[in-house]
Amino acid sequence: MRKGELTKEQIIQKSAALFNQQGYNGVSLNDITEMTGIKRGGLYRHFASKDEIALLAYDYASEVVRDKFLQAQADKQTAKDKLLSFFEVYADVVHNPPFTGGCPMLNTAVECDDGHRLLREKAQTTFRHFYRAIQEILEQGIQNGEFRSDLNIESTASFLISALEGSIVLSKLEENSRHVRYSMENMAQYLELIGLKN
Repeated sequence: MRKGELTKEQIIQKSAALFNQQGYNGVSLNDITEMTGIKRGGLYRHFASKDEIALLAYDYASEVVRDKFLQAQADKQTAKDKLLSFFEVYADVVHNPPFTGGCPMLNTAVECDDGHRLLREKAQTTFRHFYRAIQEILEQGIQNGEFRSDLNIESTASFLISALEGSIVLSKLEENSRHVRYSMENMAQYLELIGLKN
């Protein structure tokens, strides 16, 4: 990687942590220059605007989390264990999140609900991929005989994401990761129930 490309990548990575912790509106170009040690003119050599940095930073943060999910699933044999691995990644969201500041999709969705359209679209795309990935695992579980054949895959995937993201919010609010652990325990019980034969 050439020096200019390396510098650009470092700016994206460091800015991603800032944006995920403080939000788009909470980060200024001055904050980015302080974090990276690169002057404003240097930033403009690599990026056209704060928007461009923010969008690339979001892509980087969400890719890091996606890779952590894939790593957590790599050694799992059953659909149930693969689904619970999403909670494992966030099991200590307060002290050891998969990315600084917590879930990029969640943080961006909350901040940009009625604000930054392009960032909101990024979060929507992440959600669609996440939603589909969970549905595919549920489909595998049905094919493997782990889950009932009449399982509503869409609603179950929605329920799992809601339980995960909601527990992340509560854990971060209370500064105690117990809510993610509670959700994981209850999701494990739920997955046992949907595994019961008709």
